[in-house]
Amino acid sequence: MSSTISDIAKLAGVAKSTVSRFLNGGSVGEATRKKIEKAIKETGYTPNPFAQSLKAKKTNIIGTIVPRLDSYAASQTLIGIDEQLKEMNYQMLISNTSQSLEREIESIYSFANQKLAGIILLATEITDKHIQAFEAVNIPVLLIGQEHKEFHSLIHDDYHAGYEMGQYVLEKGYRNIAYLGVTEKDIAVGVKRKQGFKQAISEGPECQVHYYETEFNIPAAQASAYKIIKESKPSIFVCATDNIALGVLKATYSEGLTIPKDLAITGFGGYEVTEIIHPSLTTAKFFYKEAGQTAAKHMVDLVNERPIEKLTISKYEIIERESVDTNSKHIL
Repeated sequence: MSSTISDIAKLAGVAKSTVSRFLNGGSVGEATRKKIEKAIKETGYTPNPFAQSLKAKKTNIIGTIVPRLDSYAASQTLIGIDEQLKEMNYQMLISNTSQSLEREIESIYSFANQKLAGIILLATEITDKHIQAFEAVNIPVLLIGQEHKEFHSLIHDDYHAGYEMGQYVLEKGYRNIAYLGVTEKDIAVGVKRKQGFKQAISEGPECQVHYYETEFNIPAAQASAYKIIKESKPSIFVCATDNIALGVLKATYSEGLTIPKDLAITGFGGYEVTEIIHPSLTTAKFFYKEAGQTAAKHMVDLVNERPIEKLTISKYEIIERESVDTNSKHIL
């Protein structure tokens, strides 16, 4: 069984990031260097031959790290990245982390060890370990979906989408509202969308809003919706993602309620399925494929040391469909 960076780190008594920095040609202290070299000799560790052969060369491969592949947003973003990179004679290498932050960090170091030209991270959360890894690998990094002042980022306009959705709900006359969001560890979806919505509510007429949290998947949202319907009997659910809205939709039908007569629902995302289902879903549509294309262009600029803005904000659009009663100004 071949040895790994983890084996070297454990034997040398140092962090994996330190070993990775050493293998990647980064600076480490003399004592640390000797420990790592000794551990490499004892374990018989052999660096990735692909990375070794590219030691002094610039590749045309961009590493893209994605938290999950079974996501409409992720898949459309990846399509955009891939198509644009091909046009620019670059290739994409994907690492799926299955929503594991530990695997996400490992992927950053792995891509750097393979001497990839740059890394695009479809981020759900930026931790201190992410920042440490970005600084250690010393290659261009671009975040999609989350913003960080130290790194180039492309985000969706979550705050203003939430704000406009709040205005829309109030305009349609809804006053007993359930907002079903996600963990605030996710700044974009869990915080900014909710902040924008709250701001719009605070500027509007008096109403009752209950805020709840669930997970991103449909079954969890469905289970949450059952409890909320019984607890607060809202006239509308504002859901932080389209998947959550689909979970609420299932719960609503199970309770024998009619949409939008008995209960209205809105989402965020603009997934294709939301147009096909009946009733079709009112949602804030984000343009994921176009965002992926823009991210690919920006990454190639970074690789070639051309200046780009630190922060790019992608557009959105409120799509009005059947899940909201547009004639119900009287609703309370």
